[in-house]
Amino acid sequence: MELPSPETIRSILKEEVAFYQDLPTERRVEFETRVQRFLKKAKITAVRTKLDALDQVLVAASAVIPIFGYSDWEYPNLHEVLLYPDRFDEKFRQEGHSRDTLGMVGSGAYKNVMILSQQALRESFSNKTGKTNVGIHEFVHLVDSTDGSFDGLPETVLQKKYVLPWLKLMHEEMKNIEAGHSDINPYALTNEAEFYAVISEYFFSRPDLLKEKHPELYEQLARIFGGNGQEG
Repeated sequence: MELPSPETIRSILKEEVAFYQDLPTERRVEFETRVQRFLKKAKITAVRTKLDALDQVLVAASAVIPIFGYSDWEYPNLHEVLLYPDRFDEKFRQEGHSRDTLGMVGSGAYKNVMILSQQALRESFSNKTGKTNVGIHEFVHLVDSTDGSFDGLPETVLQKKYVLPWLKLMHEEMKNIEAGHSDINPYALTNEAEFYAVISEYFFSRPDLLKEKHPELYEQLARIFGGNGQEG
């Protein structure tokens, strides 16, 4: 499939991507350029579904959003994004009763491959009040893993002096979630890597709400993502 034109990219971003809509005009141009760059470098393949311009732009936007605070960032650990029509299981099967996965960064034979549910990706951007976004979630995992491990500690982008405060804050909030005293998705309790991905979804999807309810987490994430907050 041909890549969408700059005009099509701009139109979809204006309609679908709140992060882009909240940017000042001059930064929107930069965002569009980086979406185009991602689409030229990364292969996006539809499996048992049809790939259209909307899907291409939403995948690219998901990739650009977490790294927008870093002008020269590229994803060295991604070769292809596979788009499945709906949920799948841990062995990437699209049929059966255990299909509860919306997105995954592959390993083994699927190393450097990301798999996303097309339906979940579209719903993530169409829900303007939600705190979740499957595309952003998986690309944050890639940011996390560029230092060699999925551990919720993105040392590639987090200055050393902030490592201990970030770990302390993370574990404090995990206790709050476990006790039922937090509005953060309980999936964040899975492990530190999932906490980082879940809270990053919240940060980029509802920055205003995160800043209101969790100001310390908001401040730390703004540092991690290069001052890349949308509020304040």
